[in-house]
Amino acid sequence: MPIIGPGPDDPENDGWDPRWEDQDTPFRRWLYEKLTAAGFECAADAVIMYAPANRYHGLDDTQMGLIATLTGASYDTVRAAHKADLGAWSREQQLRDHPDLAVLDADLDRIRHRT
Repeated sequence: MPIIGPGPDDPENDGWDPRWEDQDTPFRRWLYEKLTAAGFECAADAVIMYAPANRYHGLDDTQMGLIATLTGASYDTVRAAHKADLGAWSREQQLRDHPDLAVLDADLDRIRHRT
């Protein structure tokens, strides 16, 4: 029997965007800055794990508490960074869904494929 583990092809990851692994987001920048300032040696690895989780799955109380401990920030500060990132993501989605931008995107794709 195959083992279904966490991965982008699993049904629970419908809508997973692989760009999230390295996408520059407000939370990713905040977390990297705080972990680096705290002297955390694996800051880049932690950011790769927590930044996409912040947007895709959300962060539970345990994860936010761990991030607060690792960064030396308060739980409320972590929560504020989390909410600010989700707010930025919502604004990005609204822009992407704008009909004029969809037309522009299609036109840019057409131009790119032409060259």
